[in-house]
Order: sequence, then structure tokens, then C-alpha cells
Amino acid sequence: MAVVEAKGLTYAYPGRTEASLQDVSLTVEEGEFALLTGPSGCGKTTLCRCFNGLIPHFYGGKLEGDLVVAGLSVADRPIRDLAQHVGLVFQNPENQLFALSVEKDVAFGLENLGVARGEIRKRVDWALEMTGIGDLRERTPHELSGGQQQRVAIASVLAMHPKVMVLDEPTSFLDPLGAQTIFSVIDGLNRRLGITVILVEHRLDLASQYADHVIVMDEGRVVLDGGPREIFSSEEARLIGVGIPKATMLYRFLEEQGIHSGTVPVNSKEASQLLREALVLDRG
Repeated sequence: MAVVEAKGLTYAYPGRTEASLQDVSLTVEEGEFALLTGPSGCGKTTLCRCFNGLIPHFYGGKLEGDLVVAGLSVADRPIRDLAQHVGLVFQNPENQLFALSVEKDVAFGLENLGVARGEIRKRVDWALEMTGIGDLRERTPHELSGGQQQRVAIASVLAMHPKVMVLDEPTSFLDPLGAQTIFSVIDGLNRRLGITVILVEHRLDLASQYADHVIVMDEGRVVLDGGPREIFSSEEARLIGVGIPKATMLYRFLEEQGIHSGTVPVNSKEASQLLREALVLDRG
């Protein structure tokens, strides 16, 4: 069942004549891990702002077309309603954290919705446990590392019990090890809780192994939409400038050498298997 459905979505920011989104149509099924990628400035962040109603209710501008998220029309429902179903994690976690303790930051959204105190405590404890930061509850967020801050931001969204979690390049300020930790946390939430994940990311070498749906944007439009193996092995993705996973690039190189495999690899584990098969063929 579709949890996100956009049809002919077009948007221009206030004072702009050129649309940042142009005729965007896409569907994300419930429980999917969707990877949204494309060149810088292609409209990914703008689209993310549409998912939770920041566009058009906060940013203004002109929004045309239809966008339904978790059964709610984004154009017709206020942000407070959408926030109970869609969580947005920003690129820079410091833009999302402002309380004097991790615990208070995670509780903030629930307090604004008027959730009962006992339920807030229960949800905060659960969100901290799910993101592995229970020991940080009394710490000041701005004293934490970038990876820890990002997990606090994820916990703040998770406490709202969203059906859809949208993450806009959540690892852009992290080193590869920190990024891998965040991706593992997100993957766990998707698999264990069934939360639909829409992840905006350029680090496809790390992120591609978790995705079961890839959406590529360019110049405000969705230009490719399908499975990871199909998208990453396409010539169009390469020409657009998408950072094709190195495992997939290896596959294409071996194909050019006349070595074929039935499965296109999208991560290092699959690439290792491909290399072993290639060595066996070479020795044969």
C-alpha cells in the first residue's frame, strides 16, 4: 500500500518564477527503504520539505499537483497533523536540537502535542533505547559528537511514532564510520518497526546496501525510479552524475572484459562474491 504518493507536484519558492520541483510523480510503498539521490541543487531537499508540510505551510510559495502522505493531503492539512505521521531529520542535527538535555529534546515534540506525561516518559525511554543513546539522556546535546547528535535528532522524531521518516543527508557532517553507524540505526528502525524510510544521500557506497527503492532527481524532476540494481547499472544514472556504488562500477568493468554475472552488486559483500566468481572463471 502506498504511504507516499505524488502526482504532478510542481513548486516555486516565494519570489521565484522558476519552479524548484517540476511535475514530480512518485510512489513509496509502506515499509520501504527508499533512497532519494541526484546532483546538488536538483530539488531533493525541497521535496523533503513537502513531505511534512513545511512546503507550502511554512515556506509559502506556489504548490501545484497532489501529494498524499500517510493518507493526509499535504496541501489541506496543517503541519501539526502531518508531524504526527511524518518525521523529518535535517542535514545538520544542531538545527534540530536546542534543549538543555537529550531527554528534553526528545520529549519536546510530544509536549507540544499535549501528550500525557506518563506516555511521554514511556515514548522517550523507548526512543532512546531504539537509537542506543539511553546513557546520554542527561547530557547537553551540544556537547555530543556529530554522530551522537544525529541519533538524538532521530530519537526526537522516533518518539512521535511516525509512519514515515524522512532524512535529508543525515551523515553529511560525519566520517565514514559515523555514517555507517547512523545507516545501521536507520536500517534497524525500518526492519524492526516497519517504518517507511526516505533517505536523501550522496554516499551511495554506504547507503545502497539498505535501499530497496531508488529515486533519482535532476533539475527538479524525477528522472529514474526503480530497484537499486536496475538504477545503478543504468547508463543514464552515470550520465546524470549519480555517485554509482564502486561495487556496481566493478561489475560494469568486468562486463567490459567479457566476464558476466547474473546479479549486479550494490555493496562490497556482493562485489567480493563477484570477484571470487571471476577468479574461478579465469582459472578455468
